[in-house]
Amino acid sequence: MKSYLECWIGVAATLFSQALAGEPKLEESLPKPMGPGAFGFAATIEGDEEGRFSVILDPAVLESPLVGEGVDQKAGWSEILKEAADAAAGELLAKTGKKCRVGKFEEIAGESKVSCSFQLKSGERAWTVLVRDEVRAPKLTPPPAVSPRAPQPAPPPAKLPVLSAGLELLLDVELEAALRFGCKELPLGEILDLGPGDVVQLDRNVVDPVDLIVGDKIVARGEVVLVDGNFGLRVTEVAAPKKRLESIRCLF
Repeated sequence: MKSYLECWIGVAATLFSQALAGEPKLEESLPKPMGPGAFGFAATIEGDEEGRFSVILDPAVLESPLVGEGVDQKAGWSEILKEAADAAAGELLAKTGKKCRVGKFEEIAGESKVSCSFQLKSGERAWTVLVRDEVRAPKLTPPPAVSPRAPQPAPPPAKLPVLSAGLELLLDVELEAALRFGCKELPLGEILDLGPGDVVQLDRNVVDPVDLIVGDKIVARGEVVLVDGNFGLRVTEVAAPKKRLESIRCLF
């Protein structure tokens, strides 16, 4: 993925050859010391990539009317380098989708460190151009550390209801339980006319739960399932304990 520096090199090479007299070429070279009077400009980049981007020019470049005859050469270079910085931000957006812009743009005297060096060549003449690139993606601020929570004590087990002494005596009594899929009231004549193959329609839909009956009381409802080839009941509703106890009132 392209960096801001790579985008700047591409647009600056094109811009210099088109806007400067003599159509000079920008070529990468080994760093060379600048003479006294070196000057440059620094752009502050803001957005998805941010930082300072500086360009230092050989003072001898002011001796040639590269930006036009009869104009302030330093002011002309300021405009060209500002245009190059803006164009590099646009190129970065087109190539990577990262949005950034030039915030502050100011003149500087020089830089103590450089990232790369170029030669601006026009005919027999050449001028040194130094670049210091400090544009990077902003560092993400880590979320604040969260102190580990102390382990919470497990909830106490639910207390089982205390049964009276009389009821405890009945806990081992076996009761007959039955499943009721539905019911239907028929006249005696229809019952006597029933034969093999006849269908009796019940008062319950196939998706309705079936009743678990003990005595004559409904103690639970659920779904019919098969367990090892036998019918079973998956309980989905349970009657209140008082209602379930009423099913064994005949035992008292």
